[in-house]
Amino acid sequence: MDEGQEKYTILSKVNYPADIRQLDVAHLKILCADLRQYLIDTISETGGHFGGGLGTVELTVALHKVFNTPNDLIVWDTGHQAYPHKILTGRKEALKRIRKLNGISGFLKRSESEYDAFGAGHASTSISAALGMAVGSKINKNNRKVVAVIGDGAMTGGMAYEAMNNTGVYKSDLIVVLNDNHMSIASNVWQISNYFTEMISHPDYNKFKGQIWDLTGKLDLFGDRLRKIASRIEGGIKAVITPGMLFEALGFRYFGPVNGHNVHQLVKLLEQIKVLKGPILVHTITQKGKGYKPAECHIQRLHASTPFDKVTGLAINKGGSAPSYTSIFGDALVQIVKENPKVVGITGAMPDGTGLDKLQKAFPENYFDVGIAEEHAVTFAAGLATQGITPVVAVYSTFLQRAFDQIMHDVALQKLHVVFVLDRAGLVGADGPTHHGAFDLTYLRMIPGMIVMAPKDEAELRNMLYTAVKIKKPIALRYPRGNSLGVELSENFTQLEIGKSEELRTGSDVALLALGSMVDYSLKAATQLEEEGIHCTVINMRFAKPIDTSKLDEIAAHFSKIVTLEENSLAGGFGSAVVEYFSDMNYKNDILRVGLPDKFIDHGTQAELHKLLGIDPDGICERVKYFFENKTIDHGVTA
Repeated sequence: MDEGQEKYTILSKVNYPADIRQLDVAHLKILCADLRQYLIDTISETGGHFGGGLGTVELTVALHKVFNTPNDLIVWDTGHQAYPHKILTGRKEALKRIRKLNGISGFLKRSESEYDAFGAGHASTSISAALGMAVGSKINKNNRKVVAVIGDGAMTGGMAYEAMNNTGVYKSDLIVVLNDNHMSIASNVWQISNYFTEMISHPDYNKFKGQIWDLTGKLDLFGDRLRKIASRIEGGIKAVITPGMLFEALGFRYFGPVNGHNVHQLVKLLEQIKVLKGPILVHTITQKGKGYKPAECHIQRLHASTPFDKVTGLAINKGGSAPSYTSIFGDALVQIVKENPKVVGITGAMPDGTGLDKLQKAFPENYFDVGIAEEHAVTFAAGLATQGITPVVAVYSTFLQRAFDQIMHDVALQKLHVVFVLDRAGLVGADGPTHHGAFDLTYLRMIPGMIVMAPKDEAELRNMLYTAVKIKKPIALRYPRGNSLGVELSENFTQLEIGKSEELRTGSDVALLALGSMVDYSLKAATQLEEEGIHCTVINMRFAKPIDTSKLDEIAAHFSKIVTLEENSLAGGFGSAVVEYFSDMNYKNDILRVGLPDKFIDHGTQAELHKLLGIDPDGICERVKYFFENKTIDHGVTA
């Protein structure tokens, strides 16, 4: 046994769920304590999602105790709840490399483990996926149990209710566990409801109830009356002492609320309901950050964290960093709203992650949190725009993908002035492929009438936001995750000319046309190339749409070799826009496109991934040098 594991008395002996199924209840409680301590010890050193996992310890142990995983299927929503699940399914040691290059993912990943029934990085997907599995199990006649675990705000997403409605229609054998950590459902009744739940979940009770129901059907005129009275009584009791009538209306039998930190109670309940047929919803009450005081008291800050001091829960400060782009945006929006009170900010349950927490504090009446419901956020913004309000929808690039139709149908088609601010554009690092903002230039550029821009630094971000609020059209700006460049900021804003680029460096050999985060990299690469005798012009293109065609005409006339650079998928992105224009104009220049390959990119730090893909300054330098010196084009890393 590893010396570091000796303090984990039971966990040190548990590597897979089969080991849990050999334990008695007393040992399950010790396992839960070990598991919680292991999470604290490990994530304080590695960083990662934290509070959600602390809250699901007992639930995870109970599920793997009762269900025969991996044959039985557990589908986790918002995968950051599943760190305990990872530890108990053969990835205990691997947790020490979670979210690191070549380490395990911070989310669920089918290719990583047979116990990860469905990949999950975004919220509200579990019930839909689990329903598909339950129906598939019925078709295959393999009698698998299927459980969906949803929570941590995921019940604010409409997709969850669409799936529940469909499950009720099909009357599928599916268990949904609502992990209610007070971020998705409001306060609940406790002791009476727990007693009621145990009573109605017991197989003998359900058998008895069925017999009585059958008997009343044989009582001629009185039978229907008795059934109606019985239904009213049971429904009335549930309406008074449980919050479950909504779920009952959707076709689910509701059990709860139950204490999600009582592993004995959870095991007992799950054992009783797993033999029942039809849609079942188990409502568990948990505490996010359970068992670690700093995480209990600072829920948002320790939802996910970089490495932190285990005693205080405070992040280990590396010092000397420029402010984040997120912070710069938040401050700029507050300044704009102060000048124009008809500007509002909209977030999908991510005030801190998008910088809108600053607007929330400064102008709460101009701040709207719609929950994890990106589709609603966009159409809500469209409705605001019809009334002369200027909505700023602040959202991660990867999450806005979920609202593509709403952007197209509800905003762009009606030419409404909605501002989309896309945080985490490009490669985000440790969160990996579910969170990389690799496609926004592609999916936004194709929308008629959409303006798409990306700032080279934080000063330009401020001016682009100001411009976006002024221009009465659908408009989007995207910027990367992480710290800004540390350039000097003006107190005032400057409105930019739409579709106008700027030349930052002049050279005679190669033209580097860069967008957003790649501008700084291109300038650094140009400096290196200068030392090797290759003189580059560097253009900050600013806009992916409309593209600066007058500048492209000028570049086409003076350079035989042109390089486009973007932190977006090469398929349909900024480089594609340049190539399309050159083709339309029948220009014959050689063009090298530098960007992200046509694949989903794994996790690692941003710097590591940039280097691996050849889009960091050294990689750009090498590729431009090869391009300049050879007739063939080096397309960079594709595998």
